[in-house]
Amino acid sequence: MTLVLLLVLVGAALLVVSGYNRLVAGRNAYKNAFAQIDVQLTRRYDLIPNLVEVARKYLAHERETLEAVIRARNAALDGLKLAAGSPGNPVAMQALEGAEAQLGGAMGRLFAVAEAYPELKANTTMMQLAEELTSTENKVAFSRQAYNDAVMHYNNLREMFPSNLVAGTFSFEAARLLDIGRPEARVAPKVSFG
Repeated sequence: MTLVLLLVLVGAALLVVSGYNRLVAGRNAYKNAFAQIDVQLTRRYDLIPNLVEVARKYLAHERETLEAVIRARNAALDGLKLAAGSPGNPVAMQALEGAEAQLGGAMGRLFAVAEAYPELKANTTMMQLAEELTSTENKVAFSRQAYNDAVMHYNNLREMFPSNLVAGTFSFEAARLLDIGRPEARVAPKVSFG
């Protein structure tokens, strides 16, 4: 009888340790996936001031549009810093999503204004920056998908038996997907300067 009880206790302990380790691995996976988003978004945020500076020479009287892009970029960078400090946190992810939506709108207005200036569209630096921005948008989309896959895997682990018992005991919180609420924002901005 003692041997059976000992085997049950050892089995239960192994189940808890295994569940705990799988949850930690899942949490680390989604945090690592978010780090990839952080790299790509930071690259994008670094490109935007250069793009604005090139456009500023041609769009002197569009100062409000240029300033709106910089404000939105700075807000998005702050949102990214908040989210990077706590990947998966619902409040942080929602703040990043909102800031990204504002930045997307400001960038869209900038490109719409730029379309009216043929000499700006023909500027090689502007074309190169726009190409880099488009390439980075694709990388952001790929990184976002990898992050969302990792979050879904982790959240599934949290909710499935028996690891849900371990998750509840050790306070493994649900992680939030990074989602862009507006369907039109799901597509990378179209940039055409040629």
